[in-house]
Amino acid sequence: MNSRRKLAGKPRHWSGRFAVVAAIATTLACARGGDPRPIGTLEDVLSLRERTDLNILFILVDTLRADRLSAYGYERKTSPTIDALAEAGIRFRHHVAQSSWTKCSMASLWTGLYPNRTGVLRARHALPEAASLPAEIFREADFRTAGLFRNGWVARNFGFAQGFEIYMSPRPPRFLVGHEPVDPAYVASSDDDVIRTASGFLRTHAGDRWFLYLHLLDVHQYTSDNASSIFGSSYSDVYDNAILWTDTLIGHLLAELDDHGLRDRTLVVLASDHGEAFREHGKDGHAFDVYGEVTEVPFILAFPFRLEPGVVVESRSENVDIWPTVLQLVGLPPLPDPDGVSLLPAIEAAARAERSLEDDEIAFAHLDRTWARIEAEAQPMVSVTDDRWRLLYRGADERLELFDKQEDPRERRNVASDHRDITLDLRETAEAYLRRSEAPWREAAPLVEIDEMELNQLRALGYGVQ
Repeated sequence: MNSRRKLAGKPRHWSGRFAVVAAIATTLACARGGDPRPIGTLEDVLSLRERTDLNILFILVDTLRADRLSAYGYERKTSPTIDALAEAGIRFRHHVAQSSWTKCSMASLWTGLYPNRTGVLRARHALPEAASLPAEIFREADFRTAGLFRNGWVARNFGFAQGFEIYMSPRPPRFLVGHEPVDPAYVASSDDDVIRTASGFLRTHAGDRWFLYLHLLDVHQYTSDNASSIFGSSYSDVYDNAILWTDTLIGHLLAELDDHGLRDRTLVVLASDHGEAFREHGKDGHAFDVYGEVTEVPFILAFPFRLEPGVVVESRSENVDIWPTVLQLVGLPPLPDPDGVSLLPAIEAAARAERSLEDDEIAFAHLDRTWARIEAEAQPMVSVTDDRWRLLYRGADERLELFDKQEDPRERRNVASDHRDITLDLRETAEAYLRRSEAPWREAAPLVEIDEMELNQLRALGYGVQ
């Protein structure tokens, strides 16, 4: 999806909201003398499964690349709230999303399966009812379950509502009847609508155990308050401004948790579905390829207590690992036959300054490059990442790209011709990945008819669905 297209019809700004929310969050934090959580240890992390009062807050920040967060080394202070979560929690330094397109990526994140096994690869694909999702596991364990989202690719008709008692998009986009939408400028909602709705959920269910999923979209839409945009006005600057705006909203939500006495019994999980490109490989936006800028994303766990110091997991991890990890942490049944693994051994090793057995694991990302052209033939692009190398595979007859991630983390120089054995070995791995397509539910991803209203909503997000 092209960032220039988004900015050409950028959503209206919510004048003063940035300043108001920031003031509220700052005031509340100061009034409490900072983070109110007690200090905890690795043993407390391992004992979470024994708690009967634990809530799960899952914050998915759409289109958030890891290297634009201060916690991941960015020089700009784009993310003070997220940084604080990482500093007193667990940060996964080398984390890979399974696609650069939301629906494909989220299908993998929720099921723990790689894209070729979910079968959710194209615009009309959906998760089948037979798929097992974390919300179903939480609901069976008597959690109240709610999902609040603004990205139409995770809408109910694509199968993502399974297990949620509440699944809704607060103040969904409005469109002119009988006309083409006025580009993204006509999208009327913002992530503060999600945060306000989440606040209402917290007030209503403060005495219950709950699983709350928030899918935030303002970074995807480059939405912030112009009056408080401090980083500049280029495409890249406005993206950073949107991260800071979203970070402030997250701070407001954490203050709400404090208000209701919920912070010391809530596990916060923060992740992203994909990143964003700024012409590193010739394109703006995402959903075109699977280079590092669109697949290297954050993953942070923040506990009902502070870890001092926080833990940094250096071994590679993936979005398919998120729910195998969280479900084991809280003592709930696992997903069926996932590709992802629990990262608890890696967490324990990092906390004890030991080497994890998972350090040499391979990570995959996958995009069907014709996903938006409903009638077009599939054109898969797969990345394979091991402990040092990253291969981009587009098919048997297309050019291979190999990058040395230690020497060339930005993937600027293709060294495939210099390392033919490594290239061929990783190519075989990519082809073996593409051959493995069976899912635990043993049925193909169903096809969903997308009506003109839904197509217009998705196009308003910048996706050129045909």
